[in-house]
Amino acid sequence: MARLEPDAIGVSQDTVIGMASSAPAVSVGLTLAALAGTTAYGSGPVLVLTAIPMLIIASAYRRLNMWNAHSGASFEWVGRAINPYLGFMTGWLMICGYIIGAVAGVEVIGPTVLAVFTSSSGSTWADIGIATGVALAMLVIAVVGIRITAQTQVGMAVVEYTILIGIAAAGLAAVLHHDHGTFPITKGWFSLSGIGGHGSLLGGLLIAVFIFSGWEGSLYVNEEVKRRYTNPGRAAILGVALLTIIYAIAVMGLQGAVSPARLQAHSTAALTYVAQALGGSSLAKVMALSLALSVIAATLTNIVLTARIIYGMACHRTLPKPLGNVSRRFSTPAPASILVGLILVILTWVYLLANSVQNAFTAVIDVSGLLFAVFYILTALATIAYYRRRVLTSARNALVLGVLPIAAAGFLAWIVAESMRNAPPAQLWSLAGVVAAGLLAMTFARFALRPAFFHIRRESDTQAR
Repeated sequence: MARLEPDAIGVSQDTVIGMASSAPAVSVGLTLAALAGTTAYGSGPVLVLTAIPMLIIASAYRRLNMWNAHSGASFEWVGRAINPYLGFMTGWLMICGYIIGAVAGVEVIGPTVLAVFTSSSGSTWADIGIATGVALAMLVIAVVGIRITAQTQVGMAVVEYTILIGIAAAGLAAVLHHDHGTFPITKGWFSLSGIGGHGSLLGGLLIAVFIFSGWEGSLYVNEEVKRRYTNPGRAAILGVALLTIIYAIAVMGLQGAVSPARLQAHSTAALTYVAQALGGSSLAKVMALSLALSVIAATLTNIVLTARIIYGMACHRTLPKPLGNVSRRFSTPAPASILVGLILVILTWVYLLANSVQNAFTAVIDVSGLLFAVFYILTALATIAYYRRRVLTSARNALVLGVLPIAAAGFLAWIVAESMRNAPPAQLWSLAGVVAAGLLAMTFARFALRPAFFHIRRESDTQAR
């Protein structure tokens, strides 16, 4: 029976794959104006604060991967450490989160690509053609192999991050030079409450959690990474640390390059607008290239990662067995990859053509960050559950395996609760729809597929790590 290719990529390539899932340039572009306005320019400290629970959760992923390096990751860990039914729902949320994130990216790829080559906004059919072409091209790469996937990701990442950080550095230089039209740095930039204490810490944290989502992608290719039990966890921690640096530099470097009023007025195209203010249309096109590469990289990663989650679940027969097959030629989960790619293309066509459903799609996209937060919480709880016998053996274990994971889970639970409390009804109904669909899928799996997974015994660690 064919299997995924072992020892195919190293820790640095795995780190890039995880970071690509967060789509740094796109994330900054979508949130730059909102984050600056909400935090009253205290965005840097808010991003650093958000990184702390993310690093703790990444450490939880590392610990669980040392126990069981399985492509289903949290699906497997939650199912075996807490409850198999909860494990299935964790896997379902993971799949939905990545597919929704992929649709959110592909739907804007058309205008972003056109911005690189022309000032024209294009048409709906042009956007569909570009989005479909990108999705299918990334699907081919995903099917052909993890090695070419990793090489492609590294190449795109070098260009994307160089442009984003380079233009951010130019923006910061303009601010420090007090160029006309820039917004000066004050001590409020380095405070959690922002300038004059007018920033909303909660609002900033809600945005910051959203832009970090996806860093755990390095764990879903763990079966194909060298030293599969240790390197994927290290890649996750390294990825969160690097994303923190990139986000802090980019946001703090760009938020003051134009006045607050101009930044908010151009919030939907903040990065290209700031780049144009700094260096004209040529620099704006360079920034558009960074955005396009960010979307393309995220599309490839989302196909690759979602396919492996589906493959991991199908191997346990909690999803149809054919989705657990691996191509003998390419050593990739080709059936699952093709399914994800086709779903992505179909949803993109529906979104761009059916104006009547766009509001519903938007509501679903807006809750994608909550899906990530929920399975981060469940993963942290799985760490505590699996290592429960070790928690009280020493002060260090109590801190690392008990206090820190529960604190991070509590922080994210608070974020989820506050988000739901402030969310419009459409978003709440969208979230309810995702959960309801997951319950139906789980019922089908339990009684139609009848996998042994739902009867596994709860496991726990008995050895020090």
